[in-house]
Amino acid sequence: MDLATLARDIKQWARELGFQQAGIADCDLSAAEPRLLAWLEKGWHGDMDYMARHGTARSRPPALVPGTLRVISARMDYMPVEARVMEDVLAEPERAAIARYALGRDYHKVLRGRLQQLAERITAAVGEFQYRVFTDSAPVMEVELATKAGIGWRGKHTLLLNREAGSYFFLGDIYTDLPLPVDAPQTDHCGTCNKCITICPTQAIVAPYQLDARRCISYLTIEHKGSIPEPLRPLIGNRVYGCDDCQMVCPWNRFARSSGEPDFAVRNGLDNAMLVELFAWSESEFDAKLAGSAIRRIGYERWLRNLAVGMGNALRVLGDTSAARAIVEALQARADHSSALVREHVAWALLQYLR
Repeated sequence: MDLATLARDIKQWARELGFQQAGIADCDLSAAEPRLLAWLEKGWHGDMDYMARHGTARSRPPALVPGTLRVISARMDYMPVEARVMEDVLAEPERAAIARYALGRDYHKVLRGRLQQLAERITAAVGEFQYRVFTDSAPVMEVELATKAGIGWRGKHTLLLNREAGSYFFLGDIYTDLPLPVDAPQTDHCGTCNKCITICPTQAIVAPYQLDARRCISYLTIEHKGSIPEPLRPLIGNRVYGCDDCQMVCPWNRFARSSGEPDFAVRNGLDNAMLVELFAWSESEFDAKLAGSAIRRIGYERWLRNLAVGMGNALRVLGDTSAARAIVEALQARADHSSALVREHVAWALLQYLR
């Protein structure tokens, strides 16, 4: 087997399957492991207990999948072609700002399927080999592996950055026992820029390359299952699922490319929807409209919780207007909701009216 030729073929097959880039890394994450353990020790993972539960399996690929020698890392752009500009949505407090990655089909399903197809292409070429596909589905350090595979570098906001594509892309991995030649890592190109740190609404990026997830809007609106801390609610604005602020201001994202992937096209008008409109969905409508969406993973209760916070923040700035009165009416209709979590956030939102 000519491993160098196979590595080149794998990267070409990845592109044919819709990935924009693929690279190959070894399994040595010893330099990243102390940073992971320090982050966990500080409790910055919040409610994400699985982060601590898996411990060093995250930083030691062979401990997760015995026999692993290499990791094939791949990226896929996700910015929808026709999505409304996020800055414009944020400027209209009565609209719901949803992270651009969640506007279409659940990326877990898309990437996992394509990575499986890539693994099958490799099998057809070399015969049976050991592999396992991952897309946010196990304790995998995607950014560290992608950095080692030459796909980009970790930005100060902790996301992966690429000189030709910015950061609006997904990452996926194939752990394998094939001793493929590895790619050279990229160097850091953030320089003295701190725009992502400055723009963060909740100041969750506490220092370059250090994120306190407990303050991050993406964590609060997606991972966090309980009540959103009251001091942080006004800072969330109308961001009801995730947050793109640190990506929006990153100079490297002037090179970000729109995705032609049909699965990532906007569904249900989520790039420009009104808060009141989404808050009116019944649970059955939520399940039906968001079937196959990453948003459905948080469940209806947290969906209403997030929307209530967004509506409360809208009331803080809309004054005595027809839009504000429509929001108040919608909130009052759910004031006695069966969920204590929803009732709490609705009550807080109503208190913001004409404050």
